[in-house]
Amino acid sequence: MAEARIRRGGTARLSSAKGRATKGGRGRALKRRSWVDQLIEYLPVSEATLQRMASWAIVGIFGAILVSIAIFAGLPGMARQQAADIAARAGFEVDKVEVRGVERMDELAVYNIALGQVDRSMLSLDLPKVRADMLKLGWVKDARISRRLPDTLVVDIVERDPVAVWQHEGQLHLIDVQGVVLQSVSASAMPDLPLVVGPNANRQTAGLNRLMENAPALKPMLAGATWVGNRRWDLRFQSGETLSLPEGDKDSAGALVNFARMDGVNRLLGRGIVKFDMRDPDRFVLRLPQGKVEEKPTDAAAATAKAPDAGEEG
Repeated sequence: MAEARIRRGGTARLSSAKGRATKGGRGRALKRRSWVDQLIEYLPVSEATLQRMASWAIVGIFGAILVSIAIFAGLPGMARQQAADIAARAGFEVDKVEVRGVERMDELAVYNIALGQVDRSMLSLDLPKVRADMLKLGWVKDARISRRLPDTLVVDIVERDPVAVWQHEGQLHLIDVQGVVLQSVSASAMPDLPLVVGPNANRQTAGLNRLMENAPALKPMLAGATWVGNRRWDLRFQSGETLSLPEGDKDSAGALVNFARMDGVNRLLGRGIVKFDMRDPDRFVLRLPQGKVEEKPTDAAAATAKAPDAGEEG
C-alpha cells in the first residue's frame, strides 16, 4: 500500500513537472509568435507582399553586383564610345563652327580650339572642356558653347574691353581694366589708349581708372602713367607735363583733385612746365626746363609753389 502511494506520488510529481515544462514551453513559443505577429500587423502590407518585396530586393542586390562588375570592366565607357563612333559616321560630328560676339580678337584661335578636340562626335563632345579652353584666351571674358545638330558648334564669346597699353621689359601689351594681357601690339600700331609703365602696372589699371574718375576734366588729357616703386603714380599728360602724386588712394585722389582745381583756374597744363610734384602735401613744386625763367603762378598755385626743384624720383 505504501509502495502504491509512492508511485502515485512520483507519477503525480512527474506529471506536474512535465505539465509545468510543457506550459512554460508553450508560453515561450506563444510569446515569440506574438512578437512576430505584432510586427507584421504594424506593417501596412500583407505577408504575400512582403515576400514579393524580399524577392525583388534579392534581385536588386544581384543586379547591383552585375552593374558594378560591368563598370569595373569599363563596359559603359566602351558602349558610349561605340555609340559616339556610330553617330560620327552618321554625320553627327563637329564640322562647322559659328562664332558670335567677336569684334577685336582673332577668330582663328576659337576655330582651332573647337575643331581641335580629339573626340568631335556631337554625341560625346565635352562642352565644359571646350569652354575651359576658350577661357584661356586673353580676349575671352566669358564663353557659352552649344550644339546645333547635326554638325555645328555654336560659340558665343564675351570679349574683354582694352583700356590701356602696358609697357614692360621693352614689350607693349594691350590690357583690360583688370590688367589681363589681351595681346601684344607694336609701337607702330599703338591704339589711342593710355600707356602704363612699370612692373605690375597692369595690375594697378583698375586703381588708375578709379583715380582718374576724381578728375574727369583731366582724364581725356592723360597720355600715360608710370607705377613708381610699386606704391604710387606719375601721370603724363598729352601736353608733355608729368604730375607726381603721393602714395595711398586717399592722398593721391586728394592731390589730383587739387591739381585739377588749380589747372582750371590757372591753366597749368600747356605752359611748358616739365613736372608738377605733389608728393609732399605741404608743397607744390614746379620744375621748368633748364634755362627758362620761372613764371610765377597765380592764385592757389602761387600760395604753394616754390622754385624749380629737381627732387628725388621714387
